[in-house]
Amino acid sequence: MVKDAEQDGSGDLGQAIWERDEAFPKAGEGFGWMDRKGKRYAAGSMGELSRTIEEDRGCVINLVWTPESRYCRVPEEVEVFEKPIREIRQRWAADDVTGARGRMRWLGMGLLVFMGYLAISGFARGGDVELGERVGFFLNALSRSPVVGMVLVGFLIFAFIPWYQAEKRMREIAKAGGTYGVDGMVPLLRFEAWLGMQRAPVTWVLFVLMVGVAVVQMLHDRSLMVFQESVVDAGLVKNLYFAGEWWRLFTAPMMHGGVVHLVMNLLALLYLGKRVEVFARWPHVAMVFLFAALAGGEASARFMGTTSVGASGGLMGWLGFLLVFETLHARLVPRSARRRLLSGVVMTGLIGLVGYRFIDNAAHLGGLVAGMAYAVIVFPKSSSVMRPRMTVSDRVLGVLSLGVIGVAAGGAVLKILG
Repeated sequence: MVKDAEQDGSGDLGQAIWERDEAFPKAGEGFGWMDRKGKRYAAGSMGELSRTIEEDRGCVINLVWTPESRYCRVPEEVEVFEKPIREIRQRWAADDVTGARGRMRWLGMGLLVFMGYLAISGFARGGDVELGERVGFFLNALSRSPVVGMVLVGFLIFAFIPWYQAEKRMREIAKAGGTYGVDGMVPLLRFEAWLGMQRAPVTWVLFVLMVGVAVVQMLHDRSLMVFQESVVDAGLVKNLYFAGEWWRLFTAPMMHGGVVHLVMNLLALLYLGKRVEVFARWPHVAMVFLFAALAGGEASARFMGTTSVGASGGLMGWLGFLLVFETLHARLVPRSARRRLLSGVVMTGLIGLVGYRFIDNAAHLGGLVAGMAYAVIVFPKSSSVMRPRMTVSDRVLGVLSLGVIGVAAGGAVLKILG
């Protein structure tokens, strides 16, 4: 286990925890590297270690050590690896760009085929229908079609966004020039490597609860891709909520509309939840999620007429919380890491704009604003590099919030099973 240099007072307390050598595992003998699961591998020489790094197309290598190292480091910090690693990362980014362009072509072709089908259907209508009406039918069908919306969202998530991120990585590498130092990529790489090694048990509790509810939905609805009956049973059905079934505001965030919806939210949950838990401490994982999920659900009830489910309100609450919290505690994280959070907001907004037919933008916005407000109210601005410590009241409220979330998950299961 990596010791907490922040808690025992070791290291340079003028540095954030991820900047300190002591925050990383101790180096082994000679040369070697560590994968993302913490397993160590020895290398016979600098040349062997260098070749291993060059052949690491799966990005398995997380940290390395050399004989002069006391602690493990990200490979980019070892001067001899700097040039080959930059070339490797450029090659990986170029491969990602090529792959994303291929996906864009296929998804674009699928969208054109479907649009062609709608056009043929519109222009093949009765002979007495005027051309203007046929065009109107086509445009109306195109604007209302959930298939078009889903294809466009898929285009953004699986093609455009990966392409944009790969292009951005290539620009970052080029901008770093001859060094990955303080003004280059090393701070972000150290931050991400250190964050990946941290434990986040409360985040995993929420993960397990949501997976458990989703399994019940799958078995009850006998469906994998789309859940329907269970959504009616315990989702945020607006007319029933306003008729007095207030509990739906709590059960809906623990449910999802299908396995794709679930997987996308779980991926966001693991990253955002860990980041909140590591820097703001575990009670705020539960408190922010619960507060933002309820605020997002209420916004959805007020501004969206359709039934809604999903953890997105709480997740957007975490995102909004992190944006404000890390701005108020600017020395805790590298600036480039904060910019990536802002990119997440922009991308979510773009996806919501394209998929407005079936994405609950009101819940997203309500959760985002609630999370931002929570950070402003609870955490004052600080120039310290130390992470906030938990108080007794934090622990009590955190336990209560986690309990409410657990009861909400159990309530969803009970309502689904009848």
